[in-house]
Amino acid sequence: MTTIQKKHDNPIAHLTPEDIEMLGIELDAIRQSVIDNRGASDAAYIRKVIKTQRSLELGSRAVLLFSIFPPAWLVGTAGLSVAKILDNMEIGHNILHGQWDWMRDPKIHSTTWEWDHATPAEQWKVSHNELHHNFTNVVGKDNDLGYGIMRVDEEQKWIPFYLFQPVWNAFNAMFFEYGIAAYDLELRGAVKSGRTKSPEFKAQAKKVVDKIRRQATKDYVVHPILSGPSFLHTLAANFTANVIRNVWAHSVIMCGHFPEGVETFEKKSIEGETHGEWYVRQMLGSANISGSPLMHIMTGNLSHQIEHHLFPDLPSNRYSEIAPQVEALFDKYGLSYCARPLPQQVYSAWHKVVRLSLPNGWLAATNKKNLPTQLGKLYKMVTGSAKERRLIQASITREANRLQAA
Repeated sequence: MTTIQKKHDNPIAHLTPEDIEMLGIELDAIRQSVIDNRGASDAAYIRKVIKTQRSLELGSRAVLLFSIFPPAWLVGTAGLSVAKILDNMEIGHNILHGQWDWMRDPKIHSTTWEWDHATPAEQWKVSHNELHHNFTNVVGKDNDLGYGIMRVDEEQKWIPFYLFQPVWNAFNAMFFEYGIAAYDLELRGAVKSGRTKSPEFKAQAKKVVDKIRRQATKDYVVHPILSGPSFLHTLAANFTANVIRNVWAHSVIMCGHFPEGVETFEKKSIEGETHGEWYVRQMLGSANISGSPLMHIMTGNLSHQIEHHLFPDLPSNRYSEIAPQVEALFDKYGLSYCARPLPQQVYSAWHKVVRLSLPNGWLAATNKKNLPTQLGKLYKMVTGSAKERRLIQASITREANRLQAA
């Protein structure tokens, strides 16, 4: 049985093993219904999106030839930002999932597609498709969960290092593609284990460096040079578009896996995990963003993160169609379908980042009157011994529980 990481009421305690397997059967039926009728209209959709993205990028880069003029800079930068977002989210991410392999078009296939991103497609597919999607929100198995630099669950031991995780997260958002490249390369683990000298690691690292070099040459050398007098303005426009794309992608992904209400799981939860239990873990370990059709396209339909994690290989344009059916199953089986507008999900995810950067209960036990005292306790937790930290943590927890009870 799937085991929730957090110490609160188990959201699936009311489900029997038979319920969970029946839920899996009903979800399989939804998936099969899409597979049975995908066809020309779906193929036309992805081809139209690719054509639109390429036209938008080409047009924006043409406008940026005159980026020395502020209106051209604004229009070109905005268009290029949107083009880069489309390339990464609705096109690249979903093609690399194999969502369009059924078309048998060698130009739009997971084995041949390369995207405008620092990480090589082949490395990303391993870390994302094979690891993240199989071990969604399993603490210690899903490295997407905090990317190894953040505390993601109350059960993780708090150490002073985590005080800075809002800073790491903000920096990671701005340069997200490079963080993903390092993550896909397993750079942190390689450094800790001394594996950086191995031939295999060096070969993989060379591919990443070569990819980054090609991306940087395109955005920061070739196109600025083609702009002539607008060189510096085009350089700034390309940098700005990349940062906007990175922050947007980071925000969408945070909203899909990190807001309050999304569950994490213990490692033992995947031992002997059944097909139905795998489905349940995807349902509880993901969250949606409600919004318009344009919102869904700009998020790569990861605004339907729940549906995407249930069926990562279905065409992204079909998620909105099956979302009501999936939500109905949540209701039928007494599960919580986590969906909020983008601002609420972003706030919730960042609130969780800040909350977990502090000792458990610190925010709940803090108010304007006792803030100086609470800051003193936090300082002692940073500088004190392990025993002092445990005692202070216990006092904070008692105070938080008292205030919540009141």
